Amino acid sequence: MQRAIQKFQCPECGSQELVADLDVGELVCTRCGLVIGEDVLNQGPEWRAFTQEEKESRSRAGAPTAYSRYDKGLSTDIGIDRDAFGRPLSSEVRNQMWRLRKWNTRYRNRNVERNLMKAMNELQRLSEKVHAPPSIRETAAVIYRKALNENLVQGRSIAAIVAASLYAACRLAGTPQTIKEITKASLRDRKEITRYYRMLLERLKIKMPSEDPLYYISKIAEKAGVSGETQGLAAKILGEARRKLVTSGKDPMGISAAILHIACRLRKEKVTQKEIAAAANVSEVTLRNREKELVEKLNITYH
Repeated sequence: MQRAIQKFQCPECGSQELVADLDVGELVCTRCGLVIGEDVLNQGPEWRAFTQEEKESRSRAGAPTAYSRYDKGLSTDIGIDRDAFGRPLSSEVRNQMWRLRKWNTRYRNRNVERNLMKAMNELQRLSEKVHAPPSIRETAAVIYRKALNENLVQGRSIAAIVAASLYAACRLAGTPQTIKEITKASLRDRKEITRYYRMLLERLKIKMPSEDPLYYISKIAEKAGVSGETQGLAAKILGEARRKLVTSGKDPMGISAAILHIACRLRKEKVTQKEIAAAANVSEVTLRNREKELVEKLNITYH
């Protein structure tokens, strides 16, 4: 990185065409090549940009916007006693600050602000319960804000729509988070969350990718204590099941649990059907039905 310097003259040839090479920290004359100064400080940003668009996207001023905070992290509190340097305010300025803080508080107490404050607090609590990363929490906040702008929240449970938004964000990110896990952490029942989830997909026109059972195999295996070799065999069985279209239209959690139990039986690993069903949070009846179908269509025989 080089920057032209017109302020100084070269002591050797008197040229003013100087260049600061910020990569090596040197000030160089372009005419005679004399190194005039060393250890030149680079006072620019610490990041690099190779195009104008990249430079504009990386330029910043202040903290980044956070959609998961009701005010996007842009609001501030107005003090009325002291200024930024800690000096006491005059009575006239103190009265002015008091009026500003009063109107700021009134603005926060609007219906939309109160709704967002309650919703984002619930989203924070729910995300921590299900261990959702910040990126998914931000996506869920954006979905909820879109629903609020479309008047989909009015007359409905805020907690249920927050849970539905978080589940939609998990599905969009491909995170193996089930509706049962989110319902368990939420304050609302599963039917209500599922109904609002379908409403969000329809009204906001969200296209959801299909769930991949492979994500759930490692998750179930970790809870049930299944070995890595068995997980590898389960992944091969899943590939064969996909090739023969056995997994189409089936619950990915039930399919994953059945395939993992088949792999355990083939490798003679002592993990019971009950343990895998409990780790997958499905019934043993569902696991047996999926396993029976897989065994028949994949021609699997136990030795």
